[in-house]
Amino acid sequence: MSGEAEMSSANDSPNVIFVGKKPALVYAVAALSRLNQGMGEVRLRARGMAISHAIDVTEILRRRFLGDRLLIKEIRTDTVTLPPSGEGSSQRNVSTIELVLGKSDK
Repeated sequence: MSGEAEMSSANDSPNVIFVGKKPALVYAVAALSRLNQGMGEVRLRARGMAISHAIDVTEILRRRFLGDRLLIKEIRTDTVTLPPSGEGSSQRNVSTIELVLGKSDK
């Protein structure tokens, strides 16, 4: 199964947070609240220029909130092909990342 199919199949899951243009702290608090609610893991997803933003969110969780209790379970990268955005343009390849985060019981 391709990475694109795996990533799109879990879009309905409540533990997926799509990282975009909002401040990183907003996404960090959302992830922290889901981890504190007892979810075993949280998935941060981002594509394109928001990839660095997703990494910033992970670092905020690690440095400000959870410290050594933050577990980075998995990091997936992929490339998706977006359809042409207008007339005369061609398909675009956009990089994506998915960070699977958890919390230890230390």
